[in-house]
Amino acid sequence: MLHAQQSDSLKTKNIEEVVVIGYGKQKKSDVTGSITSVTAKDFNGGATTAGQLIQGKTPGVQIVSNSGAPGAGTAIRVRGTSSLNGNNSPLIVIDGVPQDFVGVNGISDPLSLVNPNDIESFDILKDASATAIYGNRASNGVILITTKKGSAGKFKVNFSSVASVSTKMGEVDVLSADEFRSFVNAHASDAYKAKLGNANTNWQDLIYQEAWGTDNNVAFSGGIKSLPYRLSIGYNEQNGIVRTNSFKRTAVGLNLNPKFLDNHLSVNVNAKGTFTDNRFVDGGVIKSATYFDPTQPIYSGNSKYGGYYEWLLNGDLNVNANSNPLGIIHGIRDISSAWRGLGNIQLDYKFHFLPELHFNVNAGYDYTKSEGQKNTSALYKPGFNDKGSNNYYSMEKKNKLLETYFNYVKSISAINTSVDLTAGYSYQDFRTIIPGAVTYKGVEPFETHNNDFETQNTLLSFYARGIFTIANRYVISASIRRDGSSRFFNGTRDNVWGNFPGASIAWKLNEESFLRDVSAISTLKLRAGWGKTGQQELPGLDGNRPNNYPAFAAYSPSNTGAYYQFGNQFYYMFRPTNYNPNLTWETTVSKNIGLDYGFMNNRISGSIDLFQKDTKDLLVYVTTAAGGLSNANWMNVGNMENKGIEASINLIPIKKENITWELNFNATHYKPIVTNLLDRTDDSFNIPIGGIEGGSGNTIQAHAVGYAPNSFWVYQQVYDSNGKALDGVFVDRNNDGKIDAFDKYYYKSTTPDAILGFSTKLKVKNWDFGLSARAVLGNYVYNNMASNSSLQSASTNEYLQNVYHTAPVNGFAVPQYFSDTYVENASFLRLDNLNIGYNFGEIFSKGSNLRVYGMAQNVFVITKYSGVDPEVFGGIDNGYYQMPRVYSVGFNFQF
Repeated sequence: MLHAQQSDSLKTKNIEEVVVIGYGKQKKSDVTGSITSVTAKDFNGGATTAGQLIQGKTPGVQIVSNSGAPGAGTAIRVRGTSSLNGNNSPLIVIDGVPQDFVGVNGISDPLSLVNPNDIESFDILKDASATAIYGNRASNGVILITTKKGSAGKFKVNFSSVASVSTKMGEVDVLSADEFRSFVNAHASDAYKAKLGNANTNWQDLIYQEAWGTDNNVAFSGGIKSLPYRLSIGYNEQNGIVRTNSFKRTAVGLNLNPKFLDNHLSVNVNAKGTFTDNRFVDGGVIKSATYFDPTQPIYSGNSKYGGYYEWLLNGDLNVNANSNPLGIIHGIRDISSAWRGLGNIQLDYKFHFLPELHFNVNAGYDYTKSEGQKNTSALYKPGFNDKGSNNYYSMEKKNKLLETYFNYVKSISAINTSVDLTAGYSYQDFRTIIPGAVTYKGVEPFETHNNDFETQNTLLSFYARGIFTIANRYVISASIRRDGSSRFFNGTRDNVWGNFPGASIAWKLNEESFLRDVSAISTLKLRAGWGKTGQQELPGLDGNRPNNYPAFAAYSPSNTGAYYQFGNQFYYMFRPTNYNPNLTWETTVSKNIGLDYGFMNNRISGSIDLFQKDTKDLLVYVTTAAGGLSNANWMNVGNMENKGIEASINLIPIKKENITWELNFNATHYKPIVTNLLDRTDDSFNIPIGGIEGGSGNTIQAHAVGYAPNSFWVYQQVYDSNGKALDGVFVDRNNDGKIDAFDKYYYKSTTPDAILGFSTKLKVKNWDFGLSARAVLGNYVYNNMASNSSLQSASTNEYLQNVYHTAPVNGFAVPQYFSDTYVENASFLRLDNLNIGYNFGEIFSKGSNLRVYGMAQNVFVITKYSGVDPEVFGGIDNGYYQMPRVYSVGFNFQF
């Protein structure tokens, strides 16, 4: 949200509030679609990634971290999910440059390559009437990120610095050493009892640490004659709460905004450069620390395997046993570096002979390069049998953009109507290059080399939009985009092009004569919209390799190790690639009706929206009949609907000269349901998903008709009269006298019943206080850490492993992975942020300002979930890297 003009007094009044929309801006009062804006003054403090800035700030938007590691990614969902296997993330547009959906090898989150301190605002387009202008990438919403710019005037320097310490929230509730001895002595044979040690080791405590971090940023802004500028430099370093884990980011940003030709030509130059260093911790560390026998000592008493205690079998390593977690930490060094340059130049020319007509050109280039290596030492168990290994990998992305559009804005007083017309063309090209990773093993290096990979896809688009404002009361908006994507090229052009229209209307009731003089009503606007959007993003089945041509018949080199022998030589061969010539994008038709309100000079304001999204031609990777090139393929196999409601209310209970108090509440409810799969409208067919630890190829979730995506597919546990689960006893749901897959049922899902957000800010003279909290109700998590524990853990392949605290209570002889007892209610209330600050004002000179503050993040979580953290990405807790609790102090100095 941009403010065109503000008064200098404390009673600031917006003369004109403007929001960013696709290819332009619009007065907030005239917006017809469902759009929410969050600006820098409302951001969550202490964020290391862009998504964390707005977590819990807006209805309909759920942001979940996929790990508590520094620099880790966030999953952003706008009004739930619209796809089963396709990408469910919104399209991100940074300063007019749409981003791709392809990850980067060696980077947890591509958005971590953007410095959050450079971001000015987020404009979130949620319904299809607003997003249809972005066509076949907009079914999951669009987030427009605008970065900070300079302004003509006095030279200014803004410097901020934060120091933080992070701690763990807690530990997985496994047995202590004494409890584990009792467990083994009660349930194991004498041979396994003899394996018990005499130590009392808390393995989880050994892998965690208090981690320090710092975030420092300096920005120079002002104007040199007619050249406004802003130059920013930032350095962020965060250590993870798991030992050796770290993230470092250096970022530079430059924005130039000159005007020429008597202000008829506006130039916006945006350039950002980022360099990151990462050291990752192996994914097995947390699991090993959870399960490793607490009665064993840290060290073995000899130098073998780095001196750490490891389970042996017949004098050699027991390869099936859990590894000593400290041996994993010190035996594996996994590092990466990434460079990113993102820049664009946007020219906007207002014609001299027709100033209502603008011509806009936007050219951008986004380059990313990453390199990494994973070194496994021969001195420790992870690399002992291979005598050590070194794996080297890299990746490049080269994305280009060229967009041009005409924009005509005219007020026609004769008919009391204003017209805003836009028509344009877009070209975007995406190129990904992944050289084959090289691995060296052993003292005398044995080299393996993966195949090189390179792919490219192109998107061509034509779009148009018209916005008509009649009598300052009625607003009509309509848009259409025609997209052509090479991704679905099948040898012909049948599936390449698609049309994506959208339309919406708004009625500004407060401008009607019967309400215009009601001073208590500041805003009252009714909105309705309809639109069609698309989904063309297919996740790669091999890391971050995009799946660009799934509809085209092609050949590719055979995989490493798949050679064909001619004489004494072995050769790579080319093999046909599985494809589907009929594949096309998913399409989502959305309907939305909303009400924006404001009372008492907007001291009370907010919005309410009802929405429905109907997706057809769902893209799913499904098992296919035998005899093809593969046992699975991408297909358009079904439909899904998603209905919901969202609301927000902003309150300013107190607004005086020396005290201001603001509150914000928001709530969201949505319910996605699969309505068709492979032309079936019942649950006789499903698509298993959600891999779990334990066994081989086990899954715990499924997509099925009549149920939410990612529903848990489990057996119904039978309990005795005392509420104790009966070992291996499940409900025979089809009454055929036996328990098999036909007795599984769909029990709960990861879709919450409600998502709530709350924030408040209180300013008393020079003091300020703020907090933000979230509640997620009715979501469920499968506790894989608990399901992996059973009495069998006391006698496992010649070693012992610790168990979850419920194992002695349940008394299951062997793991019952598919029991619904492990699907737990993971509803929670989390206090995300608590901060207090003091503003010293003009402490050094006129125009200067100094604010110091203290802050706590992830302050507490209230939940009945038995695991460490109920907010588990994907809904399967199998060794989740918990979110840290962070305490920070910092200052912001401007002069």
